[in-house]
Amino acid sequence: MIVGLLDIAAGVFPRFRHSRIHAVTEVLPGSLGPFAAALAISAGVLLLLLAHGLKRRKRRAWRAAVVLLPAGAAAQFMYRHSVISVVIAAVLLALIVRHQGEFKALPDPRSRWKALANFVLMSAGSIGLGLVIVNSHPGRVVGHPGIYEQISHVVYGLFGFEGPVDYAGRVSWTVGYSLGALGMLTALTTIYLAFRPEHPAARLTADDETKLRELLAKHGGRDSLGHFALRRDKAVVFSPSGKAAVTYRVVSGVMLASGDPIGDVEAWPGAIERFMEEAKAHSWTPAVVGCSETGGEVWTRETGLDALELGDEAIVDVKDFSLAGRPMRNVRQMVKRIERNGYTTKVRRVSELTEEELERVRGAAEAWRGTDTERGFSMALGRVGEEGDGDCFIATAHRVEEDDPSPFGDLKAVLHFVPWGKDGMSLELMRRDRAADPGMNELLIVASLVEAPSLGIEKVSLNFAMFRAALARGEKIGAGPVLRMWRGLLVFLSRWFQIESLYKFNEKFRPRWEPRFMVYRTSSDLPRIGFAVMQAEGFVTVALPRLFASRRRPKPVRTCAHTHHTAQVPAQAKPEREVQVA
Repeated sequence: MIVGLLDIAAGVFPRFRHSRIHAVTEVLPGSLGPFAAALAISAGVLLLLLAHGLKRRKRRAWRAAVVLLPAGAAAQFMYRHSVISVVIAAVLLALIVRHQGEFKALPDPRSRWKALANFVLMSAGSIGLGLVIVNSHPGRVVGHPGIYEQISHVVYGLFGFEGPVDYAGRVSWTVGYSLGALGMLTALTTIYLAFRPEHPAARLTADDETKLRELLAKHGGRDSLGHFALRRDKAVVFSPSGKAAVTYRVVSGVMLASGDPIGDVEAWPGAIERFMEEAKAHSWTPAVVGCSETGGEVWTRETGLDALELGDEAIVDVKDFSLAGRPMRNVRQMVKRIERNGYTTKVRRVSELTEEELERVRGAAEAWRGTDTERGFSMALGRVGEEGDGDCFIATAHRVEEDDPSPFGDLKAVLHFVPWGKDGMSLELMRRDRAADPGMNELLIVASLVEAPSLGIEKVSLNFAMFRAALARGEKIGAGPVLRMWRGLLVFLSRWFQIESLYKFNEKFRPRWEPRFMVYRTSSDLPRIGFAVMQAEGFVTVALPRLFASRRRPKPVRTCAHTHHTAQVPAQAKPEREVQVA
């Protein structure tokens, strides 16, 4: 990496190009006319890519280094007669050959999206480095070009054309060749990634899904998030006995598991060991998001990883739920008001709905979604009413109106629950018509809790509230200054992420709170893991494909972040006494 940075610096800055330290470390022949800068920059970028592969212990990067080190040493000796460079290359070669057993990481899954990501990142990096190149010869620039002319010159140069910035002497050749080299690197790496054979990431096979359903039938009551292991964009590793499994998805080099392992607790260590072996084999960063306290204890004990509390899951015990009493007055009044406006509810298993009703529910859920992409990973199933999901539950709100132009008839809101063992269900999806009255979510949650006993349900998992404990403790009398400051920051962030309002919404139903944790290797991995979680949950997406999305989508509605159920509220709806969070 150091040699690559020195090569780039030598290609960009003329004074540094002739320094003795670069003469020792450069891989390709030195400054021979205008080509020297382009060669140095190209070599530097390629060496940075190679250094990243070596850092991740990739076998292919090791093979490339074994070939390049003696080749570079031979070039140095032939053109510069540099004995020091040969010695350095020989020492490095001996080290990596001796420790070749450390470089066993397999290649990452490959797809066409890698080419797109490479094009975006390399283009951005090339433009940034190009601006540095354009401004690295201030004494040779003719006139005073502005930032627009400089950016235009860089873009033209990446495509091999002369830009609007003029230089005195042969500097224009040096700048032009350097920009052309960056453009060529971007194009060649993108073409290579686009046309190499695809090796897509592992997905849940039909056989895997069958095995997971068998484990959930026996042990699904342990974790309210267990059923979300059946997402089809996850892969799975099983314990040697087959009695436990860990589902995961690889995002940006992070091997991201969600919830607790599935199956017998006694077999969890075997599945966790397989998970860690798979992460090591590919040099992925292991992480777990949304595990329970028991799951966190097992993960940290078996792997030596650390755990961080993320927030709390709201769970309502059906036998303890009642609309009576002063604490439930707001919810009771809201539900009564909506019922007086002519709304009715139905709570049924998916298997009880006709195909026509299911199509209406699917269409409404798609149309009422507030984002172009489906959000959710760790606490979302990502489908409604497909084959094998007949044991899920759907709560719907209806209102018959004359001359209703809606293609979904009288359907106004939908809640979708997945099974949680034999006597529980976990809320997976919340969608509503933005033109419907405020409070539809409260209406359907109350209806689901009231109908739960007739469905054999004793416990219901609702939303997940980020940093709930900090918010609750920070508002109590006697809270310290640090806790109050932390709560104040969360309240400030709630203007955009609805952290506090989501906690308040869940608190309306008087739930018990179960903590959920993130398991990680080191603190330095947390930013990377956090970004991977945001990608997996759908909060960070590649923007380019959205240009080809259907234009017949409804106007956007606000969505509730930091919840494992995509929930919505109309943008024009105004809260009553509390913030109405969908």
